[in-house]
Amino acid sequence: MGIEIERKFLLRDTSWRSLADGVQYRQGYLSADVERSVRVRIAGEISTLTIKGASKGISREEFEYAIPASDAIYMLDHLCLKPLIEKKRYRIVVDKLCWEVDEFFGENSGLILAEVELNCPEQIIQLPDWVGEEVTDDSRYYNASLVKQPFAYW
Repeated sequence: MGIEIERKFLLRDTSWRSLADGVQYRQGYLSADVERSVRVRIAGEISTLTIKGASKGISREEFEYAIPASDAIYMLDHLCLKPLIEKKRYRIVVDKLCWEVDEFFGENSGLILAEVELNCPEQIIQLPDWVGEEVTDDSRYYNASLVKQPFAYW
């Protein structure tokens, strides 16, 4: 069993843009409730099915499996809750940590988030200059929540 330990942040500015190229993501949810989420994702050429448990602080159980692209496309088009999440993800390494910056499109246009995965909940990190307010505890910023209440309607 995998454990995801992650913190989320808004961004101060756009200086991060020059630090990485992005990869297009298309993802949807077969289930998106407080206790669990089941996500289908196509990230570039990689298709996955991910099951996540309920959040416990900044941690939650996570299981991820590779699936055929044709299965992912079918599930996204026919089975997943709408709207789908469309975003471009930029991976930026700072002080040996990989920051993932997500620039959202579609009904979540205008939202840009940075997240960082940690080794333990107590891990101390230095925030890059372009990282702003922490929103880890605000469930509106979870991708599964953005399907139910897209950023355009906040």
